[in-house]
Amino acid sequence: MSYSECCQKGSLWDGTPQGEEKTLGPNKAYMTGTNPDAAVMLIHDAFGWKFPNTRLLADSYAKEADVTVYLPDFFGGESLGPFETIADPTQWHKLDLAGFMSRNTKDIRTPEIFECARALRTQHEYKRVGAIGFCFGGWAVFRLGAKSHNDNDNDNGEPLVDCISTGHPSLLEKTEIDAVGVPVQILAPEHDVMFLPELKEYANKVIPTLGVAYDYQYFPGVEHGFCTRGDVKIANGQEYKAMNRAREAAISWFKVWLHPN
Repeated sequence: MSYSECCQKGSLWDGTPQGEEKTLGPNKAYMTGTNPDAAVMLIHDAFGWKFPNTRLLADSYAKEADVTVYLPDFFGGESLGPFETIADPTQWHKLDLAGFMSRNTKDIRTPEIFECARALRTQHEYKRVGAIGFCFGGWAVFRLGAKSHNDNDNDNGEPLVDCISTGHPSLLEKTEIDAVGVPVQILAPEHDVMFLPELKEYANKVIPTLGVAYDYQYFPGVEHGFCTRGDVKIANGQEYKAMNRAREAAISWFKVWLHPN
């Protein structure tokens, strides 16, 4: 499977998101949940903040982990394409992934991702903050969880987040793994052209030496994108079961690190 295919394929889930469209810092954001003390920032994949699957996942985290979840728009109102295309390979050629990614590079999006994370502590005064990112959002949560930041003078020594989780991260680099300084969870499918075996091996070798809690969850037989675009049409199918296990693993992770007492 090519890079473009893994970021475009998937299944649309049934259900109606229950949250509201608000703002977080300077960005529009989907917000769900009512906990005033614990929050999670969910960083979307290429289908953006309005993708129904991601909003439904945010609802689940909010309810089952007892957190308030923010899903900001980090693509300036854009998404890779119409949501319906993920289940129709004949339409994938219409999606300009290369052009889309050129408008949403790490350098372009990192400052606003940091600003939104800071807003959770400064504007909303959450006591505990987590971050979870899928595909595009995977590299971003590692940067949020770094021991220090390029503009750390604004952080007053306080970490941007207290824990991170990522499912099938894209664009993740070894230096970003090296720098992490908060508890880390990785939800890793067996088949992933963006999170290759070499990088999985590197993460599993390096992170246990960094003095942070580490939870590596391996999902045999499934591919990149299963956490947010897994097939729900085959009840109790392998991808369906993996998707639910990943969701439950993230919920358990947030319960541990965002409700320490």
